[in-house]
Amino acid sequence: MNANWVKVMIAALFEVFWVIGLKHADDFWTWAGTVIAIIVSFYLMIMAGKELPVGTVYAVFVGLGTAGTVFSDIVFFGEPFKLAKVLLIVLLLAGVIGLKLVTKDPVEEGVES
Repeated sequence: MNANWVKVMIAALFEVFWVIGLKHADDFWTWAGTVIAIIVSFYLMIMAGKELPVGTVYAVFVGLGTAGTVFSDIVFFGEPFKLAKVLLIVLLLAGVIGLKLVTKDPVEEGVES
């Protein structure tokens, strides 16, 4: 896995933080943290999109962010566990993994495999 995909995964992690922040921020510091998470998340996604196919980067970013947000809601915020919701998230992640597997990373000239 190359560094650009790591950027996408870290961006998705920060997406979970800012989505939670949008719901739960209630003072200056929590809003500041939310804004920082938004900036970091989108910066990393944009940087990865310069080297990887943008559609795939965005799909992976949103898919992982959605799964992380649902997981966080269940584990940390008391959202009821619903099997149908979890199965749909698994289906979403299967699609995201499938997109990642069929997307070829660009090959740089002069670099041998």
